[in-house]
Amino acid sequence: MKFRNAILSMFGGIKRYVTSTWKELGKYTSYFSSFGTDIYADEVCRADIRFLSEQTSKANVKVFSYIGGEKVASDRKIEQIIQNRPNVYMNGKEFLQKARTLYEINNMVFIYIMRDELGNFAGLYPMPHAQHEAVDVGGQLYITFRFNSGAITTLSWEDLAVLRKDYNTSDIFADTNDAILTSLDLLTTTNEGTANAIKSTANFRGYLKSSKAMLKDDDLQKFKNDFETNFLSASNTSGFAALDSTTDFKEVNLTPHLANYKTVEDLRKNIHRYYGVSDDLIMCKATADEREAFYEAKIETWLLALSLELSNKIPTRAQKSRNFEVIFESNRMAYMSMKDKLALVAMVDRGAMTPNEWRMCLNLAPIDGGNMPIRRLDTAPTTQTAKSVDDKEDENDNE
Repeated sequence: MKFRNAILSMFGGIKRYVTSTWKELGKYTSYFSSFGTDIYADEVCRADIRFLSEQTSKANVKVFSYIGGEKVASDRKIEQIIQNRPNVYMNGKEFLQKARTLYEINNMVFIYIMRDELGNFAGLYPMPHAQHEAVDVGGQLYITFRFNSGAITTLSWEDLAVLRKDYNTSDIFADTNDAILTSLDLLTTTNEGTANAIKSTANFRGYLKSSKAMLKDDDLQKFKNDFETNFLSASNTSGFAALDSTTDFKEVNLTPHLANYKTVEDLRKNIHRYYGVSDDLIMCKATADEREAFYEAKIETWLLALSLELSNKIPTRAQKSRNFEVIFESNRMAYMSMKDKLALVAMVDRGAMTPNEWRMCLNLAPIDGGNMPIRRLDTAPTTQTAKSVDDKEDENDNE
């Protein structure tokens, strides 16, 4: 599909607006150039970003409204669009994964909210790598996107869900990832230096000395080439060389200077700290408490920001009057150890959880009748007095 066709399918065609530069407080220039893919090319950064995006993509979407003061599920259609096919290119999991990846690379992400002819919600699309400029269209804030292909489109701020981190300098855009560049440059230099040192010392090196009369330059070059051909070529599988008394070979040993393990490890930890990810998390060695802390710090906060943006910009005026709310939830009980999951059976006995909710924590299929709360026979509601319990026992005796 050509990019122009992609624009037509996503944005309904290229719209032309009479624009002027949007003026921020403090006279900040409202222009942002995406950081690009340099960070994503580093293997440590990519491992961190991949882990963040994969964990984020597990979330399920729920849409609620408040009717008569009660929170009720409201729009199943919107849930299905976001969960199953938010746009023509991706499913719900891939949408969350890509949005989080762009967010970590650029410190911000724009998500275009697609609407039908009547203005109702029709899908979501994370805007790809582009240069962004805030512009004024009739006194309203718009964002102009200039893509690498040369295509340009301008979209209303009300049709864009915007997530930002390191939100400091600009009112509209986030700051860049310049803070981590020093560690990335040092780690790249260290890796390249190690590779070059290994290559430079992997070959057989030395110098030839001949006791013959002084040779011309051409004769010296021929003397060297003959030695390489006879003794240093791949055909010399024995590894031995035979020289007469007129020729002497002296081997030169080069010792590479490599960065020590602690230096490399410190640089890697700097990058991990920047993204809030550890080696134990990436290698699936983290404890349940560590995974829970990671979820609360790095996943829950991002899902909250996305929920607030979509809750504000997806609904129509009528839906907003019913306190329309989009929530992304991830089952945190999945991070619990098996011992802790089994201990939840006490919640089932007391009616706080249904059997099927407990089975879901154990990754088991639901059972018939499992959605009905149950309670142990030796428990009773707090409103039931001891006398009523005795009366019930008397009735049982009479029977």
